[in-house]
Amino acid sequence: MEGAIQFLLSWKAVLVGLWLAAFFLAERLRPAAHPPERPRNGEADFGLKRLGRNATLWLGNAGLSLVFVVPVSLWAASVSLDWRPDWWSGWQGLLIDLIILDLAIYWWHRANHEIPFLWRFHEVHHLDRFLDTTTAVRFHFGEVALSAGFRAVLIILLGLPIVSVLVFEILVLIAAIFHHSNLRLPRGLEGLLGRVIITPEIHWVHHRAVRRDTDSNYGTILSIWDPLFGSRSPTPRRTDMKIGVERRVEQSLPRLLVRPFLSEAARNTPPLSGPAASPAESRSRL
Repeated sequence: MEGAIQFLLSWKAVLVGLWLAAFFLAERLRPAAHPPERPRNGEADFGLKRLGRNATLWLGNAGLSLVFVVPVSLWAASVSLDWRPDWWSGWQGLLIDLIILDLAIYWWHRANHEIPFLWRFHEVHHLDRFLDTTTAVRFHFGEVALSAGFRAVLIILLGLPIVSVLVFEILVLIAAIFHHSNLRLPRGLEGLLGRVIITPEIHWVHHRAVRRDTDSNYGTILSIWDPLFGSRSPTPRRTDMKIGVERRVEQSLPRLLVRPFLSEAARNTPPLSGPAASPAESRSRL
């Protein structure tokens, strides 16, 4: 067990990094959609500045993972409740854990949209105005910390082995990079995959800048949860659909970092030109 933990901790970043690099290259060779050539309405551009924002958030959260997320998970595993029966172990136990964790992250993701406090942090992920692999690793550090706390509670209550947690984290990152990617897939293949796992065709609608679609399609790995719990959007993906948050504009990196802590009025006053949020919509989120 100790050897497996060390292996996963040592190779997690390498495996995810290689997967991210492969899809980053592939989506530029075979893109499903093309970003606007110029910024719209004076918003921050869709080129190097955007990639810089996303990369900085990713690197910051990678550091946070080392100093906070992993230690919290290890601590939770060390104090977890010891109640699991013998049959809930080994490979079958790992499979059960992965399914339970995927169901749990569905509800956690849904909560991040439905609970205003959590949305303050998760909105940073959705403010990206174009979708590609870098969006998959663009999160506010506050959301990463809160997610670590939620995961720690699950580990303690369910007695989850740390190996199950680390395997799931790797699978989540691999799945997120895939379904955020701008890679053009053969339609038949994507339709076949979508019966089992979340694909770009499914997840892109979740990033559409229309509230009813943003608040849908919460699945991360398995595609069963949204149909089961009534949160699957009927909207088909179009590669020209507007990405982002309805009536919100992209922010500079400093503004993204402080945004969750600003007052409602400050959050809804864009520093860059663009449409402001309506009072009704502002109340709906806060």
